[in-house]
Amino acid sequence: MSYADNRGIRIHYRVEGEGAPLILQHGFTQSIDDWYEFGYVDALKRDYRLILVDARGHGQSDKPHDPSAYRLDKRVADVTSVADAIGVAKAHFWGYSMGGWIGFGMAKSAPDRVDRLVIGGSHPYARDQSSVRQFLQAHLGDSDDEFISALENWFGSRVSAARQARLRAVDRKAYLALSEDRPELSDILAGMRMPTCLYAGDADPLCPQAKAAGRLIPGAVFFSLPGLTRGVPKPRSCAPAGGRLFGYGIVKVTSTLLAGKGSYRYRGRSRQTMCDMTFSGVFERHPRLTLAIVEFELA
Repeated sequence: MSYADNRGIRIHYRVEGEGAPLILQHGFTQSIDDWYEFGYVDALKRDYRLILVDARGHGQSDKPHDPSAYRLDKRVADVTSVADAIGVAKAHFWGYSMGGWIGFGMAKSAPDRVDRLVIGGSHPYARDQSSVRQFLQAHLGDSDDEFISALENWFGSRVSAARQARLRAVDRKAYLALSEDRPELSDILAGMRMPTCLYAGDADPLCPQAKAAGRLIPGAVFFSLPGLTRGVPKPRSCAPAGGRLFGYGIVKVTSTLLAGKGSYRYRGRSRQTMCDMTFSGVFERHPRLTLAIVEFELA
């Protein structure tokens, strides 16, 4: 295993593929392995040198129990420590959910290290995490099976056998420590100069705030995916119940490097339904912006 050291905290990472460096930062309760399980690595490594990072408190990285260890500046330093360890001065950054929040931290504290920024299912506004802390406190003493069942009910979806195995190894006290309220970051938006793409499922309660943030970042692109969320989706004609923005419902992801006028196609498929939507021209402002989610199937 490969580790970077950030002031005594070991951060686990993996490198896959060849091409422009692209850092992938997962969400809360996830790890590097989720990018593999849901097809992102296979789809992206043909075109990018993927730098997959286990956030502190997750995966194979260290898991301190002190809430102060999870300040955003320290999480940003985890990412830059990994980049330094492999000799990468600047990279694309794609963060999902908690990883997207870390992406806003990169824009605040290490903007010179970010080439292009893709943020999914997240926003830069202050966020009360008390409900997360209450959930974790209520289930600290659960058995592994009880905790996994509670987590499935909370997220609104069953998890795979592989993910169940990973969840049996998590440190719930570290999860509790890292679930402090998130500070306001919106003051950075107007000054962000890296090409930025934000996306969210339109059934995600955070979607309006992600969209609002996109309006304040110069030249940023925002798009929503119908019926999808990080939790239980709102029923829509083109998305079956259970569809999710990351994992559980995503079984195929294809990436493309947009050029010229730029367009991409989102296609949602299920046994019962099909919808097809094309967004054209919105990437003209940043013709080289990499859009990492272009086509996927809903299970």
